[in-house]
Amino acid sequence: MFEITPEWTIFLDRDGVLNREKEGDYIRHVSELQLLPGVTEALSILSARFLHVIVVTNQKGIGKGIMSEEDLAEIHSALLQRITATGGRIDHIYHCPDTAADSPCRKPNPGMGRQAMHDFPSIDLQRSVMVGNTLSDMQFGRALGCQTVFIESNKPKPEAPHPWIDLHCQSLYAFAKTLIKQG
Repeated sequence: MFEITPEWTIFLDRDGVLNREKEGDYIRHVSELQLLPGVTEALSILSARFLHVIVVTNQKGIGKGIMSEEDLAEIHSALLQRITATGGRIDHIYHCPDTAADSPCRKPNPGMGRQAMHDFPSIDLQRSVMVGNTLSDMQFGRALGCQTVFIESNKPKPEAPHPWIDLHCQSLYAFAKTLIKQG
């Protein structure tokens, strides 16, 4: 496994990594936000290990008009409150509301990562990791030049080994625990 040092950045997908996904639908309201087991503990660990903790999430429910930017802001505010209350942090949440697959900001395209690099000039992509639960997340990480960690969720698992996946973990918490073992 790659060795994480304090100048690394972690990019995190949201749905299926931090919170439960709604099967065939979107998290449209703050009342639907359910953090996955171990996420607050994981973010407490990751916050101490990474220089930057960044969330990158496709949110085409906004582009489809079935939720608003305000709905998403409330969801993200609640997410941040829950994470910080337990000693973790998220430095920024980037979202892409676009529905078109060729949108530069929609994963797997690297636009949200490029925006993060603009906002946080100390990001070194060779010292960054993308954690997600889809091959689109892994492609995003590869497009930026990051290491990648695939987290299991209700999405289909790719066959292993897969060229876009550097590490496979059961959960974000399991990934965080591997970092503790590194020392």
